[in-house]
Amino acid sequence: MNRITPPPDADARRAIAPVICYPTATLPAPDMPKLLAARASLQPTGEVLVPPRDARCFRVPAGHFFRIHSVEGPQVGDLNLFNADDLAERFYSGKTRALHGSHITTGARMWSGFPALRPMATLTHDTLAWYGRDAFGGAVHDVIGTRCDPYTHKLLSGGEYHHCCHSNLTRALAAETGMGLHAAEAHVHDVLNVFMCTGFTRDTGQYFMKASPVRPGDYLEFYAEINLLGALSACPGGDCSAEHSSDAAACYPLRVEILRSHGELPAAPLPNGYSRSHGL
Repeated sequence: MNRITPPPDADARRAIAPVICYPTATLPAPDMPKLLAARASLQPTGEVLVPPRDARCFRVPAGHFFRIHSVEGPQVGDLNLFNADDLAERFYSGKTRALHGSHITTGARMWSGFPALRPMATLTHDTLAWYGRDAFGGAVHDVIGTRCDPYTHKLLSGGEYHHCCHSNLTRALAAETGMGLHAAEAHVHDVLNVFMCTGFTRDTGQYFMKASPVRPGDYLEFYAEINLLGALSACPGGDCSAEHSSDAAACYPLRVEILRSHGELPAAPLPNGYSRSHGL
């Protein structure tokens, strides 16, 4: 193997300061004072219980809130969001990551893909906000992990496992919409890893997970900016302290609670205003 010789100015090149790719000073911000005031009158209107190692869909009208609760034990969840009126508009984890960072909490928004590129949901309360970033670089609620899936499992282990979050979400979406399994699978997308504690190792840059700090009573709360169809999988890894595709890990249900406010609410976001001419 040929050895690569660093250039004489290698250290100087490494010392160049980074530049933020997407400065957010002009990013449209949520009206958090109005949303926080609206939380004072929240009343539950429905709920969905997501069984361990499975997924369920739920619907949230625009202007309502929803909470994902830990109810029996430490459990992480994989969340997909769709425009309930047009499944082609769905959560864009990559752009959300570029705008808000690798992990999101209160005040961040979940953005949809092109061409709409608008906020689908705003995070309005996070009982795990105290965790911050630990000594390993770990934090909770990431938008970097794609979701555990049977294809990577097959690639790495040679086995078939049908309760990965990808498969769970596929079954749930098919059941909710009446689509065939393969048609539903095409809509399943990269997730918000709710309650999951993750980061990148400092030496190899590999994606890592560790035991989630979530406990019963914790919840993550969202404001629905548009009519939403959600799909949530209770990950087969439980708290993801050891592995994420497992029948041995302790797993628990998650509860999705839908809530309505009687307070004043922000106006619904419009789709992105780009002309879509693409220079022609």
